[in-house]
Amino acid sequence: MTEIENMSFEEAMRELEATVGKLEHGEATLEESIALYERGAALRKHCDEVLRRAEERVEKITLAANGQPTGTVPAEGL
Repeated sequence: MTEIENMSFEEAMRELEATVGKLEHGEATLEESIALYERGAALRKHCDEVLRRAEERVEKITLAANGQPTGTVPAEGL
């Protein structure tokens, strides 16, 4: 299995969806279900962190009176 911290957001989401599907079908043993749940929780945390970092990078374009872009401000300023 790929180390979660090295996964892209898309890879982690695909694996998380597959993990949820396996749990929903109920075909795993109790121990397998626990391991799947733990991995799913770690995948979800990773996705949340990737999204948080992406949101921090979002910037708002500031416009001059004539409508021309003049720069950016951090997303926290929104």
